[in-house]
Amino acid sequence: MITRPELKSEALATLRGKWTQPVLAALIVVLVNGITQGGNQTKSATFITIGFLVALLVALNLEYGFEVAMLRFRRGREASVNEMLAAGFKEDYGRVLGISLLRVVFIFLWMLLLIVPGIIKAYAYSMTSLIAEDNPELGPKECIDRSQAMMDGHKMELFLLDLSYIGWILLGILSLGIGLLWISPWMQMAHVRFYEELKQGNTMAAE
Repeated sequence: MITRPELKSEALATLRGKWTQPVLAALIVVLVNGITQGGNQTKSATFITIGFLVALLVALNLEYGFEVAMLRFRRGREASVNEMLAAGFKEDYGRVLGISLLRVVFIFLWMLLLIVPGIIKAYAYSMTSLIAEDNPELGPKECIDRSQAMMDGHKMELFLLDLSYIGWILLGILSLGIGLLWISPWMQMAHVRFYEELKQGNTMAAE
């Protein structure tokens, strides 16, 4: 078993001295999401359409690619922008889009009921991309189902792990968001370590 501080420390150690590419990858994700949000907030139908298409065809796969790139980095490959783009677009674009879109649709439908059930399901589906990377034979629904099964009884553990970053996130916001470019890879690497622990049948130890 591993504690949250140990898991976060290991995630940070993995990134130490190798921040450049993960930060650049995080910056690209932020910029694309910014274009999406800008399109959604404008009153122009054209920009709304552009924002929707960017979210559908680019942003979802980019988020997937970022998550998978961090997993591959943990396993010895370079956490490069090229790795993120390869995972999200070049290797199997259709499958990645299907996985990402189905996950978002499911979370959205749960959000229509109440915010809390939507958040719970977001954590239930949080390992979908990593499971998809390790199981290329699985379809979108199977990856989501496996994530839900893996996270059964562990959603609160991951929520508390994310919550432990709140101080760092506030500091990142106070730095005009620049610090978040470092916090995002660190948090995602912590998710990767959490995934590894779950695969080994471990749980988060009490601190």
